[in-house]
Amino acid sequence: MKYSDLLADWLVELGYTHCFFLAGGNIMHQLESCSRKFTCIPVVHEVAAGIAVEYFNEVAGGPRAFALVTAGPGLTNIITAMAGAYLESHELLVLGGQVKVADLARGQVRQRGIQEVDGVDIARPVTVASKLMDKVVNQQTFVEWSQAGSVGRKGPVFIELPLDIQGAPVDREELAAKQEYLAPNVFRPIPNETLEQVCGLLREAKRPVLLLGGGIQRKTAAAVMDQLAVLGIPVMTTWNGLDRIPTEHPYYFGRPNTWGQRSANILMQQADVLVALGARLSLQETGFNWQKFIPVGKVVQVDCDERELTKGHPRVDLPICGDANAVLQRIAEKKLGDYSEWVEFCREVRGAISLNDPGNQTAEGYLSPYEFFLKISEMCGGNDVLVPCSSGSANTVAMQTFEQKRGQIAFNNGGLASMGYGLGASIGAAVASGGRRTLLVEGDGGFTQNLQELGTVREQKLNLKIFIFDDHGYASIRMTQRNYFGGRYVGCDIETGLGMPNWEKLFAAYDIPVMRIGPGFESDPEFLERFNEVGPRGFIVHIDPEQTYFPKISSRVTASGGMESNPLHYMTPDLDEELAAKVFRYL
Repeated sequence: MKYSDLLADWLVELGYTHCFFLAGGNIMHQLESCSRKFTCIPVVHEVAAGIAVEYFNEVAGGPRAFALVTAGPGLTNIITAMAGAYLESHELLVLGGQVKVADLARGQVRQRGIQEVDGVDIARPVTVASKLMDKVVNQQTFVEWSQAGSVGRKGPVFIELPLDIQGAPVDREELAAKQEYLAPNVFRPIPNETLEQVCGLLREAKRPVLLLGGGIQRKTAAAVMDQLAVLGIPVMTTWNGLDRIPTEHPYYFGRPNTWGQRSANILMQQADVLVALGARLSLQETGFNWQKFIPVGKVVQVDCDERELTKGHPRVDLPICGDANAVLQRIAEKKLGDYSEWVEFCREVRGAISLNDPGNQTAEGYLSPYEFFLKISEMCGGNDVLVPCSSGSANTVAMQTFEQKRGQIAFNNGGLASMGYGLGASIGAAVASGGRRTLLVEGDGGFTQNLQELGTVREQKLNLKIFIFDDHGYASIRMTQRNYFGGRYVGCDIETGLGMPNWEKLFAAYDIPVMRIGPGFESDPEFLERFNEVGPRGFIVHIDPEQTYFPKISSRVTASGGMESNPLHYMTPDLDEELAAKVFRYL
């Protein structure tokens, strides 16, 4: 049989059901084989294939997808998706075409084969495994390569398939695995005494907080949800853990971050014990002024990657390398203490500080992005999927204001924070969700970078509701240029030369119904009808180009030209003295 047919069979055995691809000559054998075994979804640009696979695998909860791209530009185009998945520890298998083995340059000349680049070396820094298959390998080797990013700290895998290797005649029995593949348990066992040490700190604590990150699996969070309600410890989530705990949970107290919820930042900073589970405590989570992270308490961090525990920021009093899910399950089983006074204070702070900061200004006739997310939160049901793009104001406002419900899936890729991520991500999420209503919210600048995938949305007839924040360009860049450079705007919007489409004409070109929405949209019969219809729909959200985005962590340019940031609990604008005295009780 042809080797590409055998590779497809092996992928089926590993649970893969979908392939996102862009065809090309150097992948022609593998594509033909995959077309017989998988649901194959063509995209217009390779980066969308990679992003769609990443989000498919996060949403599907069982079936798996991979990306298939050709050599040269096929590989270089998908690198952004691989980098995003690498930084966020998400599974992503990319099979890439390559020229025949005899035509490989192998570093002797810049290029020998047509469209040849060294994909393996290009991909290596943003993958957990990057392999050139310059000879036929057996099933055991292929499985070990392809699944290297599916265990432990997950990440992308790139396997480069020369054209003649794809088409090589092989014998199935000779290459068959000698035994069934079992995913290795790569997590370091956590000693019982270490787990008891964590529980001991929580018993002694007066103001503990559990911070759940993306390393906590959704099934783990669902399994301990009711136990956490009995435990009585305030629970918060990172942006990557957004959908692990619903807003209505009695001990949920928000999402801290440099662009996080002010009340969550204030409360977390007053914890006397913070247990961070499956959260790498990046600068986005601790603030750039990480020296003042958890200033009056101890930090326990549980992560599967030793390097995250020893990177030097923030201070970690008890680093634990292992499976954060096991630690959460152990904590949830315990009876630890009475934190009612602390919980009552947390509820007072949450009630006193609005998710839409009163310092925000929205000009008449425009829709406040904060009010948009508060309203859309109310309208969404527990079966919906939310993709709040990955960067810019649409993303940060979502993280500050969206109130998630139990059963919803919502997440983003904030490590790379790439513009243009949203549409490909929502395609993968919508395909994986099996018809569940999927919402994409993205800024006009970001959406423009991959708007060609509207064709994929149409052809796949996805139940996708696309909300575009129309504020004439790059709101975040405009805000930076206003705050730090006196409003010297350069290439940040239509007025300074940035090309934006006529949105109504764009959606019409793809035969996708579209309408503009503004204040009062939540009671507009036309909007409600389209929002609840099955199928793709576009909504252009009328956002003030001069909209303010508060609260935020302010930074100052120092005399040396560097930047100095406030700690997490001091966000701009300042609270009035009376409110500050009330909410900063333990600082």
